[in-house]
Amino acid sequence: MRRSRRSSHPFAALSAVLFLCAACGGSAPPGSSTGQAAPAPLRDISGVWAGPPLPTLQEPAPFTPAGQKRYEANRATWGPRAVGLAESNDPLITCDPLGFPRSMLYETRGFEFLHTPAKTVQLLQYQRVWREIWTDGRPLPSGAGGDDQASPDPRWFGYSVGRWADDHTFVVETTGTDERTWVDYYGRPHSAAAHFEERYRRVDRDSLEVRMTITDPEIYTRPFVAMEQTFVRAERQELEEQLCVPSEAIEYFKTIAEPAAGGTSASRDR
Repeated sequence: MRRSRRSSHPFAALSAVLFLCAACGGSAPPGSSTGQAAPAPLRDISGVWAGPPLPTLQEPAPFTPAGQKRYEANRATWGPRAVGLAESNDPLITCDPLGFPRSMLYETRGFEFLHTPAKTVQLLQYQRVWREIWTDGRPLPSGAGGDDQASPDPRWFGYSVGRWADDHTFVVETTGTDERTWVDYYGRPHSAAAHFEERYRRVDRDSLEVRMTITDPEIYTRPFVAMEQTFVRAERQELEEQLCVPSEAIEYFKTIAEPAAGGTSASRDR
């Protein structure tokens, strides 16, 4: 049986992926004979946008004591505190949802925006999920996960609203994200009360600049810019299927990760 190259376990081929960024998420945007891109349409970021598997992350703010404790409990496979796959408690190992903001800070090789009168929908290639970004004027909910009966439950991808800051910049604000999700592949945490601002600036027809700012006083001592990245409009306006398949993840863990760690499964606090 032919196995899809997009449905393998994410850690199995990640080293190879880093060398294939130019081919990820579809073809490069169409050029013009003059070398100049066409101007950006007004108030429109629709279409499929291609980027690297690992976008350019910025230096985070220092942790608060509570944030440092949460960070030390996360055992990532990347960074100065990296552990082997069998010892990691990265939720991605068992194909848990990336959630937000990690969905925009990891595996960003393809996403698409669709505009409707009441909301903008973002389709994410990795794990084939979507985000609803409401543009009908509703406010962001507050107190997600709180004790009040009126408090909304946290969500893997939080609650998002959007607005146009100008004719080329779409601003998205998100809060109420589930604390089980990580900010990035280094295992940095966030609270359910964290506030995330994404600014999507369409520079021209084929270029989309994305900037994400995180404000989370419970975890970080100040707001900080987590990511700045330019995405390109894919020539092939179609997302690929790229899945994390639980059965394949289990097989990979048992046949490769555990033997590499000495043949036993470490106690992994999930």
